[in-house]
Amino acid sequence: MNDMLKKSFKVLLKETFDGPGGNGSWYTESKPGSGIFGTLERVSAEEASIPVQGTTLAAHVDHTRYYLWMVNTYMKGEKPDLDWSESWKISSVDEDTWSRFKANLQNEYTTLLENIHSLTSLDEQTSYGILGSLAHSAYHLGAIRQMTKTVKAPTQS
Repeated sequence: MNDMLKKSFKVLLKETFDGPGGNGSWYTESKPGSGIFGTLERVSAEEASIPVQGTTLAAHVDHTRYYLWMVNTYMKGEKPDLDWSESWKISSVDEDTWSRFKANLQNEYTTLLENIHSLTSLDEQTSYGILGSLAHSAYHLGAIRQMTKTVKAPTQS
């Protein structure tokens, strides 16, 4: 597989999850901590459980993890049994569950980077999976960042 294409996938995924590197960004805010993980570091379990427009930050995080898990499962040559609605049912989390959700997302993200690194060829399913994971995660990064502004907004007295 083309090494430049693999590198491009990984650079854009890293920007989405880890934030931009030291030399600016391709599409996110060019500040440290502006990726998914940096944004989530500033969110408590209580804040992750506040409903915003019918869902929670916790649900967005688990849904993003679920999508990455699905792509990773397909990349192993397996077909996952999917139930997309399950990840959206999360309404509240305690600190332990919130920490686990973030760790599970980190694990699926790391696994995806490893899977991309080990690719020797790229079939249609894998190509769509990788590009879909990038687009899907970037969408949720935007949603997470907007929701974070809402749950951290100063309260009106």
